[in-house]
Amino acid sequence: MIRYALTRILLLALGLLVASVLIFATLRVLPGDVAQMIAGTEGTPAQVEALRAELGLDRPLATQYLDWIGGVLTGDLGASMLTGAPVLGELAEKARVTVPLGIGALVIALALALPLGVVAALRRDRASGAALAMGSQLVAAIPVVWAGMMLVVVFAVGLGWFPAQGFPRGGWQQPGAALAALALPALTIGVVEGAMLMRFVRSATLAALGQDYVRTAAAKGLTRTQALLRHGLPNVGMSVVTVLGIQIAGILVGAVVIEQVFNLPGIGRMLVADVGARDLVKVQGELLALTGFVLVVGFLVDLAHHAVDPRQRERA
Repeated sequence: MIRYALTRILLLALGLLVASVLIFATLRVLPGDVAQMIAGTEGTPAQVEALRAELGLDRPLATQYLDWIGGVLTGDLGASMLTGAPVLGELAEKARVTVPLGIGALVIALALALPLGVVAALRRDRASGAALAMGSQLVAAIPVVWAGMMLVVVFAVGLGWFPAQGFPRGGWQQPGAALAALALPALTIGVVEGAMLMRFVRSATLAALGQDYVRTAAAKGLTRTQALLRHGLPNVGMSVVTVLGIQIAGILVGAVVIEQVFNLPGIGRMLVADVGARDLVKVQGELLALTGFVLVVGFLVDLAHHAVDPRQRERA
């Protein structure tokens, strides 16, 4: 287990290094000049060049990258070129919206996908099972923006149960208002991601039902449901753990979009605004933090799967 963990840590570090190079290089080929944006339309060429020197944009790209990655290794993601505010501090502030949103969406997705996926598999030969399978395919195909707008029309505009947009100025000092503001966004992401996960749970459950040990248990007098619950669900659970990292990445991408729809002051909305403002240092810090989060989640999922699956331990 220790050897496997060390190998995964090395791969994680390599993935972060490659991601940092790609992020830095990609942002440097985008059109626009942050120095020109700061100077404005009335800025003279001399003023623009002075700003470029002040911001360090006139240095070789390799030097800029090494300075940036050196700061990252010490826990410093840099400071905004426009405001001078530390990127890490702003990420921590915006994460107070994005993280609860993602957790809520994940809980909703799991609460829908696990029981409904199992039921759809157990009733695959019945109309209810076919309806659940078809419904999951339809919901999974719905764009998250459209789903959010429909939920706003029904639950915010029509029924008035939740606010349509925004987040309370007091933040989590107003917990009731904060939870109400995140309810529809979390439900939007959770339902769409839950439909995708449900299809996988159904497939994993069907595969478990076809295993010899489940059929043997059924032949000894257990019903198909009892045999699955006693002997098949552990394998279904391991399969779900395997794709959990992908689902969390999907939830993160959904949060970036949904924060625009619901006007939430989270990381996604900040990232879109910073890209438009051409704030290179801030954007590259935000992208690296998000990429690192996804890679770490994948790393933890790999460790969990290795720990609970004896076949993985034997291969290691």
